Amino acid sequence: MSLAMLVVAGSLIYNTKEVSGQCGGSLSDLIAQCSQYVQKSGPKIPPSATCCAALRKFNVPCACKLVTKEAASLVSIPKVVFVGRSCGLNLPPGMQCG
Repeated sequence: MSLAMLVVAGSLIYNTKEVSGQCGGSLSDLIAQCSQYVQKSGPKIPPSATCCAALRKFNVPCACKLVTKEAASLVSIPKVVFVGRSCGLNLPPGMQCG
């Protein structure tokens, strides 16, 4: 799993202020700007510039530690990886979140 799963998975983390406070960025902005790109249904769609800008504000390793398995199961992992890489993030193979 990868960093970008934060996009929708973050919406289900019980304490979104904890994620934003510890890991930078605004989780609510990230969800608002990026959730449509990681939904389980539909095709892969390149993320918008505003989605990428919101995503780049997060400390990914920090945020990944706070994602639950339940939250991660609600997004399309291939789309999450696609969004992260499309935004220019370095997502090494095998990176784990949740």
